[in-house]
Amino acid sequence: MNEELLKIALIGQPNVGKSSLFNRIAKEKIAIVSDLAGTTRDIKKQVIEVLDKKALMLDTGGIDETNDLIFSHVKRKAIETAKEADIILFMVDGKKIPDDKDKELFYELQALNKELALVINKIDNDKEKERVWDFYEFGINDEDMFGISVSHNRGTKTLFEWLYNKLPENPETINVNEVVDDEDEFAFDDEDLESIDENFDNNDEINIAIIGRVNVGKSSTLNALLGEERSVVSSVAGTTIDPVDETVELNDKMVTFVDTAGLRRKGKIEGIEKYALMRTRNMLAKANVALLVLDASDTLTELDEKIAGLVDEFGLATIIVLNKWDENQDTFDKFEEEIRRRFRFLYFAPIIATSAKTGRSIDRLKNKIFEVFENYTQRIPTSKLNKVIEEATIRHALPSPNGAYLRIYYATQFQNKPPRIALIMNKPNLLHFSYKRYLINYLRENFNFEGTPIHIISRGKRDNLVDEEELDKI
Repeated sequence: MNEELLKIALIGQPNVGKSSLFNRIAKEKIAIVSDLAGTTRDIKKQVIEVLDKKALMLDTGGIDETNDLIFSHVKRKAIETAKEADIILFMVDGKKIPDDKDKELFYELQALNKELALVINKIDNDKEKERVWDFYEFGINDEDMFGISVSHNRGTKTLFEWLYNKLPENPETINVNEVVDDEDEFAFDDEDLESIDENFDNNDEINIAIIGRVNVGKSSTLNALLGEERSVVSSVAGTTIDPVDETVELNDKMVTFVDTAGLRRKGKIEGIEKYALMRTRNMLAKANVALLVLDASDTLTELDEKIAGLVDEFGLATIIVLNKWDENQDTFDKFEEEIRRRFRFLYFAPIIATSAKTGRSIDRLKNKIFEVFENYTQRIPTSKLNKVIEEATIRHALPSPNGAYLRIYYATQFQNKPPRIALIMNKPNLLHFSYKRYLINYLRENFNFEGTPIHIISRGKRDNLVDEEELDKI
């Protein structure tokens, strides 16, 4: 029975509260709880119920970088467990600031392409909620990050709801000899397509948000793109407070550039700058394209990661701009590698090295904006889309969870800005996240989606398509 259940792995450094959360979810005291770091050394397993859905919970030993042979074994076992799990809860101590070890572990787990939540424990009261802000530098979406207190039972309900939504309905008994229906995969007719609620935006106006931390050259970049002194440039950090916008006609399109206020760490945002942050978020909600400006003359910071996460949150087409660039190609390659490592969730975004001061690569940046916007707004013909999806399933067959026979009847794009694709299936709830990611990567190999995120959903023939809460963003 356990082999049929999805597996949830609890991962984290010693003494962050994994065993306590394990007991809270299991509703009984199974794991030993102690203040002594490293109490849990083996993998503990327990069938749990989240409301009416069952899963197999795995509690791993704390991961600790040490020469001690016992802990080395614990780390290896924990990573192995994460690889075989379907859902990972990565737990950190909210009373401590994020350290490099936490981030390294998180990125290692993120690379596994599993359902992943960042659980920040020991947020015991409302005052300590602000500690959660520090963990935005991990670059994870708000909906996958939880500030909780296991000991005070604070915030756990929201985490349990997240888990519930990630778990499929309890699997029914599968008869491996069951007769599948006669409908062919990738077979669809006009009536099928008429039932799809399409929602394409054909507006050619481009709204571009220029975003980054203070003093990285956002205003200089805006002036260089416009070819005139539109935004005030100063070495004083925070010169731009309210977003500055300028609309021009380029390549027969109306383009609005918005120079947003530079963002600082939350503890440094006071008075009018709180309003600036709110205005910046409002502008991002209206934007199509984001220019994430980084200072190439300085090292990347945790705040850069948090701002990149903000761009990802709004699902914008994205170009990463390395401003103040005057180095050689070898140095660029190293900088690009560092950006790709820290901004994994923006892997689709092109990187362009510019100098707003000298005008270097500004024309290239302009051209790339139009290319990325075209990818962001494109509509893939249903026939071409289905051909590629069919090729993908031939190359790598659909999984058979619990012996179930999965089939995709057809695929169709039902929205753009960003592109959103529906897979119409017989058992949509059983299609695993990792296979969706595989399909997305295959789509990227066959269509030009550079610079744009893609949303993909799996649905039954009679299901509603546009359900924002169930969109998988990849």
